[in-house]
Amino acid sequence: MDGEQTPAGIDPTVPSVARMYDYYLGGKDNFASDRQAAEEIIKAVPDARANARANRAFLSRAVTEIAGRGVRQFLDIGSGLPTQENVHQVAHRVIPDARVVYVDNDPIVLAHGRALLEDNPHTVVVQADMREPKALLDHPAIRANIDFDQPVAVLLLAMLHFVPDDDAAAGIVAAVRDVMVPGSHLVISHIHAGDMPEEAHAKATGVYRATSAGSIVTRPPAHLAAYTEGLEVLDPGIVPVQSWRPEFEEDAAADLSRPGIIGVVARMP
Repeated sequence: MDGEQTPAGIDPTVPSVARMYDYYLGGKDNFASDRQAAEEIIKAVPDARANARANRAFLSRAVTEIAGRGVRQFLDIGSGLPTQENVHQVAHRVIPDARVVYVDNDPIVLAHGRALLEDNPHTVVVQADMREPKALLDHPAIRANIDFDQPVAVLLLAMLHFVPDDDAAAGIVAAVRDVMVPGSHLVISHIHAGDMPEEAHAKATGVYRATSAGSIVTRPPAHLAAYTEGLEVLDPGIVPVQSWRPEFEEDAAADLSRPGIIGVVARMP
């Protein structure tokens, strides 16, 4: 991306969490500042790149499962830069006319997403901020494309850890749950520290303080359990994302001692 014209409103010297994630996944939509910050994270958390890819694979398996249950609407909050196995690509393999709404507040994400999906009649990209959940859920473009009177799958993948206040993070989930009717699904993934050494943890959080997000916080599985209380949690429960219905048997053993990303899929009864 460095050789291209920088979009208006973007400071390429400030790392973006969306572009860092793109770098972890092997994408090209990132600047030198993003790559440098991501490499600092990889030094502190050697599995960072593998964890990002595992989170992406979790998205694919979760969306396939939910679409297979007949859910025809997907709201991906904090969708990030388009890459392989986007929500619409996965969902449309099961339900070709499923509605997919991507939400992000990063101008580069919005520009790339809209360009990619310009000719897709079932998929739109909307600018909104999850930290203002009521405004997001009431956004006219979202309301025009998502019928909240019907089951919807809401995805909050690798997003809530950028909300450092526990009550605010819980408030986002509560707002989403308030609009979900029976048969809807909630998909959450979140970084957790496991037995990560304190020095490495401090280094990693320091890197993210210098990004556009301004902070990052790790949370244990108990927080995801609170977010999904009263919902039907699909097997195998709250586990590292690579252990959620894994493709390969060697990924089935859930090791919560390792720093990484935990995930859960839950259904509104």
